Amino acid sequence: MGEPTTPWPLPQLRNGAVQVNQAYQAAKYKHATAMLPDLIQAADAYDGYQGRDGRETHLARCSVYTAAAKLLTKVGEHQLGWLAADRATHAALAAESPTAQGMAAYQVVIALLRSQQMDDAEHVAVRSAEGLMSLASSDAPDAVSLAGALWLISSVIAARRSDRAASTERLATAARLGDLLAHDGNHWWTAFGPTNVLIHRASVAAEFGDPSGVLRVATEIDTEAMPAGLQGRRSRLHLDLAWAQAQAKNDMEAILHLQQAERVAPESIRYHLIARELVRELLKRSRKPTPALTAIATRAGVLA
Repeated sequence: MGEPTTPWPLPQLRNGAVQVNQAYQAAKYKHATAMLPDLIQAADAYDGYQGRDGRETHLARCSVYTAAAKLLTKVGEHQLGWLAADRATHAALAAESPTAQGMAAYQVVIALLRSQQMDDAEHVAVRSAEGLMSLASSDAPDAVSLAGALWLISSVIAARRSDRAASTERLATAARLGDLLAHDGNHWWTAFGPTNVLIHRASVAAEFGDPSGVLRVATEIDTEAMPAGLQGRRSRLHLDLAWAQAQAKNDMEAILHLQQAERVAPESIRYHLIARELVRELLKRSRKPTPALTAIATRAGVLA
């Protein structure tokens, strides 16, 4: 038998969680993934920990497992993503933190969605959002941000069910929370704020197959208003705009937005299923793909 794992000092574990979450939000997925094995092993070493810094340790573990769930679902490892989200939930419960439980619940929702369990995902999202609403106030930005993020994802889910009334109502609730927060923040790694609400409005319009709605909302969005480092969120708008332009058969405009998405976050297309499908569609209907489209397709792994 090998030597038992020596737990990292709590500040090191906490700092590792910060670094991997920052790398994820910057859309540096390869770098973040390389950090994961040692970080997860360090978090696992504290499983069942009951020491003096128990609550803070469990919060750090929750943050590690949340980042792991994000990354694993992003790269298509849905079952492992679910397991990481479940570990995040247990850590949040051990910390007795409603906000940490909200952060973990968001990743459970994403894992369920990636596994095509949409009804369960919606139930968790709505229940968790409602549970945080009693904590949401102008002096509780964490609860506001987490509730807002959960209402946003639940709005997207409703749009996938073609339930316009529920989607619109949930977006409106998130918008009120964005106004309550009154700034573009990143509390508990949510990237939540008024600008992210607008980005989700564009995404919901795309879910409803409404390219003109995407283009209309985009005129209201200034992604530079968001905190530094949220490159994944910034690139998402360009991906939705690329889809909208492709629907209107404006293929050159679509390619330009794909280039902008890559410029903002070079790994964004490779790890975004719909973006990769869009690149394939543009290739199919192009008699002679432009060098720009060919280069995007190669970098995205669509062309060998």
